[in-house]
Amino acid sequence: MHNTTDQTDAEGAGHLVDWYQRVPKVELHFHLEGSIPLDAFWELIRKYGGDPDVPDMESLNDRFRFRDFSHFLETWTWKNGFLREYDDFAFFSEAVARSLEGQNIQYVEAFLSTSRFLSVGLETGRLIEAVRQGLSRVSDVEVALVPDLVRDLGAENAATVLSELSEVQSLGVVGIGIGGSEHLYPPEIFREVYSTAREMGFHTTAHAGEAAGADSIWGAIRTLEVERIGHGTRALEDESLLEYLSESRLPIEMCPLSNVATRVVESIEQHPVRAYFDRGLMVTINTDDPVMFGNSMVQEFQALETNFGFTSDEIRVLILNGIEASFLPPERKLAMVNSFTSDPAWSEKTQL
Repeated sequence: MHNTTDQTDAEGAGHLVDWYQRVPKVELHFHLEGSIPLDAFWELIRKYGGDPDVPDMESLNDRFRFRDFSHFLETWTWKNGFLREYDDFAFFSEAVARSLEGQNIQYVEAFLSTSRFLSVGLETGRLIEAVRQGLSRVSDVEVALVPDLVRDLGAENAATVLSELSEVQSLGVVGIGIGGSEHLYPPEIFREVYSTAREMGFHTTAHAGEAAGADSIWGAIRTLEVERIGHGTRALEDESLLEYLSESRLPIEMCPLSNVATRVVESIEQHPVRAYFDRGLMVTINTDDPVMFGNSMVQEFQALETNFGFTSDEIRVLILNGIEASFLPPERKLAMVNSFTSDPAWSEKTQL
């Protein structure tokens, strides 16, 4: 039998979950292809004749149940095999936007690995046009695009894709990033690409300090001159780096539940998000690949509350950090802050 305190705690937790759902939110580290709702992806599988290993939705759900990082990579490649035509990108992009709308995530800066689809004949510009077509069908969610130049394909490929992006910059392409193997393709390889991107007017971010250590983060800062760090989990290994990040307020796109899933940290309790926040780093919270990892922004906030004691006021700070760290122009940031803080859910009494 639960005592009164247990019941009150449970009711309070339920109230906060409801609030996490309703409060307006932003995401800055969100891979479009890792966020395709499974019912939409099932339609793509059926379109291309099915897969004998995935005969129904139950088996599809199981296929996407994260096991380990090699399984993640295998599933990612398998998934991409069903993204074959421009219409597929318009279709799944609309589905992603509707999913975001249902969670009251109002603004997203989304990675899109266009380079991965060049080998099947999909041109960068037309692919982005298709994605924008799908996203534009959902008016209550704004999704800006940050093409991932994909480390593993090398600097020459990255430069080629970057040159193609100039043609579609007007379609809400606001920046560039690089994901992939930090160890094999360190930041220094992409110095010229990032320099050119800045000259073209693109904002910049880079995955760093996820698989590799603090040197990768320093490389992104000193060599690539990034405006944000993707993940940044292993900055904890270098005290001078933590001091720099605290003083500079260079935004960190943290993805706690993703980092647990991929074993960047062994458990959520070992994640440095609370340490970073308490030291004054500009922390933002994101889902990374929510369908691949089975997480959501609500679950991210729940994890922060349950494991680190984040209060609703601190969650509000994290949300506002996301706006401040975004690639929006200053006047848009101010307008979004005003919109969020005037939302009825924002000022609700959330602590019991």
